[in-house]
Amino acid sequence: MGFLMIASLLQSCAVADENPDPQKSLKLDTQVRVQMDYLLYLPEDYDTKESWPLVLFLHGSGERGSDLNMVKKHGPPKLIAEGKNFPCIIVSPQCPAGKSWEAFELTALLDEICRSHKVDPERVSVTGLSMGGFGTWQLAAFSPGRFSAIAPICGGGETRWARRLSHLSIWIVHGAKDQAVPVIRSQEMADAIRAAGGHPQLTIYPDAEHDSWTETYNNTAFFEWLVQQKRVTPQ
Repeated sequence: MGFLMIASLLQSCAVADENPDPQKSLKLDTQVRVQMDYLLYLPEDYDTKESWPLVLFLHGSGERGSDLNMVKKHGPPKLIAEGKNFPCIIVSPQCPAGKSWEAFELTALLDEICRSHKVDPERVSVTGLSMGGFGTWQLAAFSPGRFSAIAPICGGGETRWARRLSHLSIWIVHGAKDQAVPVIRSQEMADAIRAAGGHPQLTIYPDAEHDSWTETYNNTAFFEWLVQQKRVTPQ
C-alpha cells in the first residue's frame, strides 16, 4: 500500500512538471506620448510675481479639430481675443476631431505647464462647457487632489464620483431649458456631492437653453471666485 501511494505521488509530480503554469511574470516600462495643440495666455504683469493661478479651459464638441482659432469661439479664449485681461494663466487645449477629452492627456498638459511656468500649485482650476463640462468632471475625478476648484458648465458626470469630489470648491452651471444636455445631469451631481458632505454651488439659468456659458464667462465674479479658491487635501 505504501509503495502504491509513493508511486501515485511521484506520478502526480511528474504530471505537474509536464504542465507548468503557462503565465509569465513581466513588467511594463514605457512612456505614453501625448501631442496636443493649445492656446496659452499669460497675464500682462506675469514677470512681476513668483506664481499665478492656473485655469484650464475645455471647449465643447463644436470646436474640435486642428484649427486653434476654433477654440476662440467661446469662453476665456474668446474674451482674451477681444482684449480682456485675466489675473491668471489660462491654458486652452484643442481636442482632435472625432475624439473626446482624455484625463490622462490633460494631466500631461498640466504637468508640462506647471513645470515650465510660474504656476501656484495650490490654485489650479478647470472649467469647461458642454463636452468640456463632461471633461471637467472626468478630469477632477481622475485627479481630485490636484485642483482648487472646478466649474463644469452644461455637462455631467457619474454620481459615483461624489465622494472623491466632495472636498472641492465646485460651481456648477446649467440652463433650465437645455435640450442637448438635460439640466438633471448637473442637478444629480450636485445632489450626490451634497450627500457625500460637499458644498457645491449650483446655478440654473431659468431661460437658458444649451448656451449657459456666455452669461457665465461674461460674469467677472465667476473668474474672481475661480482664482481665489485654494486646494484642499481630500480626506
